[in-house]
Order: sequence, then C-alpha cells, then structure tokens
Amino acid sequence: MGAPRKLKNFMLFNDGNIYLGDVATVTLPTLTRKTEEWRGGGMSGPILIDQGQEAITLEWTCGGPLRGVLAQYGITTVDGVQLRFAGAYQSDSSGSVDAVEVVVRGRHTEIGFGDAQAGEDTEFSVTTACSYYKLTWNGATVIEIDLLNMVENVGGTDRLAAIRQAIGL
Repeated sequence: MGAPRKLKNFMLFNDGNIYLGDVATVTLPTLTRKTEEWRGGGMSGPILIDQGQEAITLEWTCGGPLRGVLAQYGITTVDGVQLRFAGAYQSDSSGSVDAVEVVVRGRHTEIGFGDAQAGEDTEFSVTTACSYYKLTWNGATVIEIDLLNMVENVGGTDRLAAIRQAIGL
C-alpha cells in the first residue's frame, strides 16, 4: 500500500536571504512545451512538433511587503534575482522524507500589495519570470533548463547538445 508524498514544510530563499515565516504560498513553475500541429500527406491525423520551452514563471505570496523584494524591482538583467525553494515531501506510508529543491534565476515582473484594510490580513504577491530553472530531488539533478545558454538537461541528458553543436555553440 502506498500513500502520496505530501509537502510537510518549505522555505524560500531570495539571493541567500531566508524568508522564515514570511512566505505563505509558492506556486512552482509549470513546465510547458511550445508545440505546433503538423499533418502532412499520408498522415491520418496531426502530430505535435516540439518548438522548445514556453516561458517559465514562479509566483509567491507573503504575509506583508518585503523591502528587499522591492529593491529588486526593475533589475536590469534577465537573471538578476535568484530564488530557491526547499521543500520537504513526506510519504505517509513509509515516513521517508524527500528533499525537493527548485532554483530559479530571473526578474520580478509583477509585485502586488493586495487590498489594504485595517485589521485584515495583507497579501504581498510576486511574479518572477525565469531564465533559469533547476529541479533537484535528494541532491540529484532531475531537470535543468538554462534558456540563455540553450541547455535542457533532463535525467542527465542534455537534449539540446546536438543542436548547440550544429549551430556552432
């Protein structure tokens, strides 16, 4: 009998700063392939042709404004902010804990202060557009995507190595 791994706790770090007790939620990036349909002569239906990686974003909300995040707004490089999510996922059937880590580099594209109402909870939301993404599971790299350097490493195989070589990179 098995039970799914459930997130038991997490931490978010921003350029090395620890947000202990500040972050309420983190929406980890959804990885999506850009595809287009193709149906050529003799085919009974369309197939999807892979055209690369779609944009990667990470969204997070805090209990209130963080001044350090505001100082990063409008940063001039596409990889100027580094965020690291560290999650502890536990299986209730075995009790084992897996360390799942997501590191992204990018820039904040949206910062929201939410509704201001006396005596009510505040929400400070941030959307970070990512140029780099790395997922590790118990210290082993599962997926690494570096959009600027044309790297897509999945399960130890760089799926863009041959294309980089073909175009002289």
